[in-house]
Amino acid sequence: MRTRPILLAAAVALALIQAPAPAVAGEPAPVDLDALFVGAHPDDEAFTLSTLGQWNEDHDVRTGVVTVTRGEGGGNAVGPEEGPALGLIREAEERAAVGKAGVTEVFNLDDVDFYYTVSAPLTDQVWGGDTLAKVVRLVRQTRPEVLLTMDPAPTPGNHGNHQQAARLAVEAFYAAADPKAFPEQITREGLRPFAPARLLTGGARGTSQTGQECASTFRPANPAQNVFGVWSGRASPSRGTTWAAVERDAQRVYASQGWAGFPDLPTDPARLGCDFFTQVDARVPFPEPGTAAAAAPTAILDGALTRAAGTVPLGTRFGLRTRTFDVLPGTPFTVEAEVTAPREALGRSAVALRVPAGWRVSGSGELGRIGAGRTGSVEFQVTPQGANGRARVAAVLTTERGRGYTDRQVEVSPPVRAAQQPLPQVAQYERWTTEVGVPQVRGLVPPVLTLPSGGSRQVGVVVTNVSDAVRSGTVRLDLPAGFTADRAEAPYSGLAAGASATVPFTVTNSDPSLKTSNEGGDYAYTITVDGATSKPALELVPATSVPEASSAPAVDGAEGDGEYAGPALDVSRLWEGTACSSAADCSGTAKVSWHDDTLYLLVQVKDDVLGTRLAASDCKRHWRTDAVEVALDPRGTSENTSTTFKAAVLPVTAEGPACFLRDADNRQGPGETAAPGMKVASVVSAGAYAVEMAIPMAVLPDDVDPAHLGLNILVYDSDTQDKTGQTRIGWSTWGGVQGDPYRWGVAALAGFEPPADRPATPPVIPDVALSSLDSPQSLEQAVRVRLPLAGGPAARESESGRVVAATVRQGAVRVTLRAAAGGKAHLFVRDAQGTAGGRVVTVPRGTTTVTVPLTRALAGQPAVVAGWQAASGGTTASRVPVSGG
Repeated sequence: MRTRPILLAAAVALALIQAPAPAVAGEPAPVDLDALFVGAHPDDEAFTLSTLGQWNEDHDVRTGVVTVTRGEGGGNAVGPEEGPALGLIREAEERAAVGKAGVTEVFNLDDVDFYYTVSAPLTDQVWGGDTLAKVVRLVRQTRPEVLLTMDPAPTPGNHGNHQQAARLAVEAFYAAADPKAFPEQITREGLRPFAPARLLTGGARGTSQTGQECASTFRPANPAQNVFGVWSGRASPSRGTTWAAVERDAQRVYASQGWAGFPDLPTDPARLGCDFFTQVDARVPFPEPGTAAAAAPTAILDGALTRAAGTVPLGTRFGLRTRTFDVLPGTPFTVEAEVTAPREALGRSAVALRVPAGWRVSGSGELGRIGAGRTGSVEFQVTPQGANGRARVAAVLTTERGRGYTDRQVEVSPPVRAAQQPLPQVAQYERWTTEVGVPQVRGLVPPVLTLPSGGSRQVGVVVTNVSDAVRSGTVRLDLPAGFTADRAEAPYSGLAAGASATVPFTVTNSDPSLKTSNEGGDYAYTITVDGATSKPALELVPATSVPEASSAPAVDGAEGDGEYAGPALDVSRLWEGTACSSAADCSGTAKVSWHDDTLYLLVQVKDDVLGTRLAASDCKRHWRTDAVEVALDPRGTSENTSTTFKAAVLPVTAEGPACFLRDADNRQGPGETAAPGMKVASVVSAGAYAVEMAIPMAVLPDDVDPAHLGLNILVYDSDTQDKTGQTRIGWSTWGGVQGDPYRWGVAALAGFEPPADRPATPPVIPDVALSSLDSPQSLEQAVRVRLPLAGGPAARESESGRVVAATVRQGAVRVTLRAAAGGKAHLFVRDAQGTAGGRVVTVPRGTTTVTVPLTRALAGQPAVVAGWQAASGGTTASRVPVSGG
């Protein structure tokens, strides 16, 4: 045991972390938040608003929301706007929605929302490296004690933008506290490091009951994980309804996303569940799992913002560290507990370690007396025993001022472990958990590999030596019925401590009559290495052989003799949305053939109610109405859809004929320009329609592997006229499958030989996003909270400009600006009804007067709000009332 005063450098660091940023003399302090949610799009926070509203009403918790993009890549069910214009709509929706939960600050980072993808690596590539700096800057500026975010893991269907936003939040939790991270924010901008107290992701893996006991009855899939729930059935005294109903009312504000029609929730509170949050890390004590405090609505706030009875004072830091995450039975490892007192003494203190039954602990937990601002730490030696898997190492702090609890996860591992090779996105995620130092969130994605029905693939078994000695041994596969391997066992040898090696096997689906996994589930099997086992799974995806047509099929929406000699593919399996009420409601078949260098498809769909007939000029965002989508992965190896071809056909338009487009792939846009040479036709009849298309393989982003063309056929069904879809069916079907090429089916083009000189095409990804300088909503907030825009730096005083006067005259507003240096001003005339005029002007140094024409007569409380962009890139915002009139 050792107790020590904080050294001078540590004291300075603690002061920097805890002290607020300096305010300008005579002005209110910048915004100081209690909690901050980090998401990717407007509406990402929409399923946490019950919790945020309760915290605000009951404990005056001030929450802000960071939204990396404005969702310009989403659909629009309320109008024709897209791109930045849609971004303005979605920002307004978000501000109105979160306001129902008492949230007033929304920080948009101005990154581009390019299209739906399940790839975090692609998202990171598109957003660029400065997004983390922006999140860190906002954490340092707003100083939230609780940081909330989304799921960072590449679980099937999890939006890649959501994953990346969560990873940014996790990295910012650590980087914002580190003075070596983005030091220019400290040395040039005057910010200070800040360490949030607790970090949690929304949602949880496990089961629970509904009703008031939803938090206490939650059973996590990983028993060592800390999950906290906030019941949505609690009534709001000020609103006269449950918080679940408030949250649903807020969600309906997102009308552009088709959420206005969300159904009512149960009125019986016993049928309402919890908002769940999974803790990633904590720097402060928190309620012990399994106690009443851990099931209380304040469980996430306790230790950070609220103090439960009998606990240590707020501001007490209590952390637990293990020297290693992977621990071996019988091999001791070191655990260190550290306690830092707030600005009041804790008195005589001690830490007691709690470990699973059978484990051994040595070391004294006595800390002695801990004075105000002082730190004490103790070390223990822990020897694990028993079964492999996650385990919790916990610590209980007792002081003269109260008690505290904290814990850490470890992984009890055999000396050598083996796992099925991960998918590329999963491998990248696992590397990220190591690089950032959050091994507690690794292993969240069940290991699966896809295999075409009746086909073969290489399956690598990754063997890792977690011991401190060289190892050799044998890997064995035990496959389920219907699968064979080229060998049952294979050796590994000379594996150094800490090293990994891949042992390959060739696995075949020997019984092609087995149901594909989207119908019959995954096929689990066992990997054994030196007596230790793991249980990954194989997913069978549908496969077909595409015959050559003797002559080119006529693209007329009907099947002619000899045009499609191959089998009819069933495209009636549900993958998202509401199940079809009958085959007449929505079902379909598809046939595929090829001739010369062109692929032909005929899709027959039963649909008793057609959705909105979009105008041909609005032939985009095909999920808003009835559509057929064809997805092609030329080589069958794409990690994400940026190297694929995805075309959608709307069978009818307002003008009548079908239209087609490309979306979320290598090149998006109207079919005529994005897929030159592609032809489509449709025939609509009572209760059905047929879509036929010819796709020149020259428009694909790479040459085709005729033995392994990735193929999927997806049908979108809408039975309403409000530009929303209700049902999605298809051939190879999982949630989010439109973004998951590895789960598409496989087509073999017998006899096809691709041209030898066909080059791969680099992706074209949208890169236009709304700037906060062009958002009067963001400018007004920036004035109110006195922070620069979009998580960027503030303009230097020597480069700043501001609006100083505004007068209305003859249908225009004369605006006077004063600038310390030349820059660009984004001016908006605002009143109680919104924006009444705007203009962007380049302004020289000194005083300048410009005229902003009005688009309508001014209503109450007119003002001019101005965004200023300095030559070096910094921003500021200002506002003055409009006089005269």
